[in-house]
Amino acid sequence: MSPCLRVSIKPALQAACFLVAQLVTITAQANPEIPGAPQASPIAIVGATVHTVSGAVIERGVVVFDAGKLTAVGPTDTAIPANAQRIDAAGKHVFPGLIAANTTLGLIEIDAVRATVDHTEAGLVNPNVRAQVAVNPDSELIPVTRANGVLLAQVTPRGGMLQGQSAIIALDGWTWEDMTLAAPVGMHVNWPRMTPVSSWWVEQSGQQQAEGRNQQLAILRKTFDDARAYMKARAAEPATRVDVRLEAMIPVVERKLPLFVAADALDEIQAAVAFCLKENVRLVIVGGYDAPHCAALLKQHDIPVIVNSVNRLPRNRGDAFDTPFTVPERLRKAGVKFCICDGGKFEASNIRNLPYEAAKAASYGLPPDEALKSLTLSAAEILGIGDRAGSLDVGKDATLFIADGDILEIATHVEQAFIQGRKVDLSNRHKRLYDKYQEKQRREGVKP
Repeated sequence: MSPCLRVSIKPALQAACFLVAQLVTITAQANPEIPGAPQASPIAIVGATVHTVSGAVIERGVVVFDAGKLTAVGPTDTAIPANAQRIDAAGKHVFPGLIAANTTLGLIEIDAVRATVDHTEAGLVNPNVRAQVAVNPDSELIPVTRANGVLLAQVTPRGGMLQGQSAIIALDGWTWEDMTLAAPVGMHVNWPRMTPVSSWWVEQSGQQQAEGRNQQLAILRKTFDDARAYMKARAAEPATRVDVRLEAMIPVVERKLPLFVAADALDEIQAAVAFCLKENVRLVIVGGYDAPHCAALLKQHDIPVIVNSVNRLPRNRGDAFDTPFTVPERLRKAGVKFCICDGGKFEASNIRNLPYEAAKAASYGLPPDEALKSLTLSAAEILGIGDRAGSLDVGKDATLFIADGDILEIATHVEQAFIQGRKVDLSNRHKRLYDKYQEKQRREGVKP
């Protein structure tokens, strides 16, 4: 390289490095919202419409919680402790906290800034990866998300084939240890494409694709075989050298943890079911666009589906425009257990829109109560936390929120929220920017 060219490039490189450093510095700053303090005394929410999800809707109901647990849920005459703090919620609605399944919230801040993306490890096989340890509790996306009623999230790793273990986090806390509600929740697999080679493909390219698919499936089968052999070796001789990858596979092999398989196409779903039946492991389908076409198979083997985004385009050329909108209702009619998540591009930034995924399904046939259930109790049961979250039942965590209307309606505002009894700060970057530019218009004499 000539000295002149080297001199001309240097300022551009310096400018680019400065820009990246500024972006990283901005994203590294902690959000100013302070985590909620532990509940100090009983709290009673009085007069609201209580959506228990597990039972009937209670008009002008009472919800009491203490030490982070629900202690009473019932009609107006429900007993309230004398020392309880009363919240008058007449005309409001109380809902259990919404649960975001299959998300990278907390693992990514800005897609275009590599330094803020921490959801993928190198290599095809990483069963030992634990998503919760990479969660950034100071992410600006967390306060934005919980301000719309999403109070729990399943954070999942990405990349490779055997991606690692997911965890449930509460969207409030000082550290990832504080935030972790349950871990591990399951092992995640990105199922390879099973589409047969088409005649219009270049033969060599199609052959390479088939070989790549077969190689990935062979690696997956070998991993399970190795895990079983390793488990037997450890049982026979505890001094056997620990292999962290195979150690992480033991709960899956023992059916203590499910295998979450990302699969949309019919042949992928059928192949995943066949694999898990052969390996005798529990299965959850993530994606499930074509799941209604094999609903009988899924119902027969009690395999739930996490519908990965309702608001998306049809996958196949011949599909009707509303095919993705009707997936939840078709699964419900077929008797397949499901919940709804908000996947796709910029998923971490868009989890705040989770209620509207269910609302779209409701507008295309899914009963409204089932739409709400798909974000609460059904999600909790599929993710293995049904004993702690998903409905307003005595004994469960006091993770709930008060809103001024139906949470599936865009115009509804969340007014107060509690996670395990802790009152959550609902301010966030979006609200601060809204207030900022409202003030700008006021100073300029523009009516908002």
